[in-house]
Amino acid sequence: MSTDLWLVVGLGNPGPSYAGNRHNAGFMVLDVLAARAGGRFKSHRSRADVLEGRLAGSRAVLAKPRSFMNESGGPVKGLRDFFKVPEERVVVVHDELDIPFGAVRLKRGGGDNGHNGLRSVTRSLGTREYLRVRFGVGRPPGRMDAAAFVLKDFSAAERKSLDLEVDRAADAVEALLSDGLEAAQNVFHAG
Repeated sequence: MSTDLWLVVGLGNPGPSYAGNRHNAGFMVLDVLAARAGGRFKSHRSRADVLEGRLAGSRAVLAKPRSFMNESGGPVKGLRDFFKVPEERVVVVHDELDIPFGAVRLKRGGGDNGHNGLRSVTRSLGTREYLRVRFGVGRPPGRMDAAAFVLKDFSAAERKSLDLEVDRAADAVEALLSDGLEAAQNVFHAG
């Protein structure tokens, strides 16, 4: 096992038509982290785009599965096995309906809350005990279906601060790696 290596995975759907969707918040955060790590994603045989580098002073593998959201687990398990990363050092960055837009929450374990990407990851890893960085996208307006809502682009009002919020979520990932879960929660749950 690589006890000093982190695996940070952003969840999303591949392809330009999904790029601005709320469901792609995980990909957006990973793009910021890749820029901070000073590298580029490269295709990996685990069906993910991968960047190996340093983040927050630690060795890290950053990854964006090339599968669709509901099949994210296969690539995540493939990466975990290939890089021999223990579950407690697997971080999944994803959109979250149950927290307001722009809020960032961190936790270990828990259910999937109807999130098909998390359901797939949990099933493939055989555990819920991985770390999650949850990017708030808020609830759908009125009676809009949640599945339709997350596949829509962020609204014009949200896009005004989206870069800033994505940046904050990237900060949360770095704080998690460098300071641990509790310290990162103390900083990012306060805001």
